[in-house]
Amino acid sequence: MVCSAQPMIDLASYRPRGDKRNTAFFEEFLPRVYARRASSGLEKVVGPMAAIVIQVDHGNGLPYLAELALTGPYRYQECWINATHRIYLLKGGEAFPRLIVLEPLFDDFEDEVTRWNAMYPLSIDKPNARYIGEIFRVSSCHELRAILEPQNIRFAYPGETANPFYASKHLCFTFLSDYTYNRVGYVDRPLDGLATLDLGDRVLLDDDALAPLTDAARRHREHGLEGKILGIDHLATRVLAGEREDAILEYLTMVPYYYWGSYDIAEMNSSTNVTRHPSVGDDKLSPARVFTANNTPSYLNSLSNLPMPTEDFVRNFGRRMHHIAYEVVDGDSNGEKNVDVVVHTLRELGIPFLADMVGECGDQPNLRQIFSRSSPYSLLITEYVERCLGYDGFFTRENVAALTEAAGHAERYEHGHVFD
Repeated sequence: MVCSAQPMIDLASYRPRGDKRNTAFFEEFLPRVYARRASSGLEKVVGPMAAIVIQVDHGNGLPYLAELALTGPYRYQECWINATHRIYLLKGGEAFPRLIVLEPLFDDFEDEVTRWNAMYPLSIDKPNARYIGEIFRVSSCHELRAILEPQNIRFAYPGETANPFYASKHLCFTFLSDYTYNRVGYVDRPLDGLATLDLGDRVLLDDDALAPLTDAARRHREHGLEGKILGIDHLATRVLAGEREDAILEYLTMVPYYYWGSYDIAEMNSSTNVTRHPSVGDDKLSPARVFTANNTPSYLNSLSNLPMPTEDFVRNFGRRMHHIAYEVVDGDSNGEKNVDVVVHTLRELGIPFLADMVGECGDQPNLRQIFSRSSPYSLLITEYVERCLGYDGFFTRENVAALTEAAGHAERYEHGHVFD
């Protein structure tokens, strides 16, 4: 399996975008991480993103799949069962990463996710709901581990993890990151189906079980959403202020992404930090990975009294994925931007959103985007973004500030603001 094409971005000469100043530590080690990746052979072994993995609580698997079918392009393909979980495979666009949903077989299932969720006041009630991580295509899981383990990247092995999904011959995962509480996975078989991964037994769901998924997909189609919501544009994790650079450098150690740049969102006391795959021209083929962090740690904020919705989120929910963004096809429908059509249609179908749309699309390229409220099953927010007139700047500072503020208000007033 060929994993990587020649980079479209020359990492040696590329100058990151943005106005966020990094430390001398980061500036020293970023090029060294790139150099080690090349010399170790990682960039020849690891390709683009193959899938994302989300876990929900016992009993929430099929309701979550129905939510996904209504609100996006992913459709159920098959279900497998191992000793601890049901494993659902979903597919969106043929060339886009798959989506895998894990559902524990029992209410009392416990692993690292359960214990970490229990540490935070607003995640404890959903003990197993968490974005787990991305899976990347590799030529060989064995070769991949041989490259990364000498670099102190730890992997799950059979018998050492409560869920055997994380440790098999053709699908392997790292330990949960100390900085993001996410894993990185690698697969050396195609993910058109799960049979070749030897994960357990195939389960054929009956018509009654599939009825909510079928109905959700029908409503999605009949209300004109088919083809308007494309694929995943980016994935955004929130981390603590002091761990921003570590989280980025750790991620870039494990995958062939590059540091696109960082912008300071001063009015929200945070920064947005973007990593992307250098060999793809369309992020939906291997979605951008975004890290958001406060500019100052919470214990110092009383000295300046600035807003800190990002740090509040981490202190309330733990380090975790905050939102998944879908790209909406650029264009108009009956004189209305497609993203507006998508949002008011989903609102009519019962999907709640945070505040109003941000960003204007006129004669100049720009972004128009919005956050949904968090899913009751995954705790993830869904973003819908239209890149009007081919806007390629990835994000605007003004939009990010408005979205961050909206999400902060929701966490304060809907869940109760735990830390003042």
